[in-house]
Amino acid sequence: MSIEDYILEHSDAEPPMLARLNRDAHVKLLRPRMIAGPLQGRVLKMFCRMLRPKRILEIGTYTGYATFCMAEGIDEDAVIHTVEINDEMEPFFRPYFEQSPDKEKIRPHWGDIREVLPTLDDTFDMVYIDADKRDYCMYYDMVFPLVRSGGLILADNTLWSGKVVEERATSSDTQTQGILAFNEKIKADERVEKVILPLRDGLTLIWKK
Repeated sequence: MSIEDYILEHSDAEPPMLARLNRDAHVKLLRPRMIAGPLQGRVLKMFCRMLRPKRILEIGTYTGYATFCMAEGIDEDAVIHTVEINDEMEPFFRPYFEQSPDKEKIRPHWGDIREVLPTLDDTFDMVYIDADKRDYCMYYDMVFPLVRSGGLILADNTLWSGKVVEERATSSDTQTQGILAFNEKIKADERVEKVILPLRDGLTLIWKK
């Protein structure tokens, strides 16, 4: 038994709907590893239970796995705006959205975050970033003014399969360069407190002062 298997065995179980989504993703999608997965999903739900955010922004819906996990953890009067640029994911997402017991808390948006965000006209208690790694710095600059003081920004994949510590990262590897630039940007930002958790592919917690 691996450490992760042990952790999952002694943590809350993945809900049946999300287990089906997980299996479906591995059968139908080219990159099923991009979904949050059961361990990170339970962590996201726990953050929402503890922080009780009323307004969440998610950049990068993909299958909706992380969306549904966060929706489990928020109050009935809270809302998640989730934005996905790839509208080809909607046929996968939609059936699970329709059967989700928390769908009334979720507002899906299909399009570029640069076009969607100005239409939301809202501030946020929590932001979850899990989209194109090359644009993490842009996402951060866009959402930072909209996050309340004391709010939390989460950024996924910030260890990027260990490539952040490889000396061979080249300028042509734009995804790794994007993560490296983002990590340095957050490190230098005195407006926030931050920590990188070695959870799956790296999860950065950023607390706005």
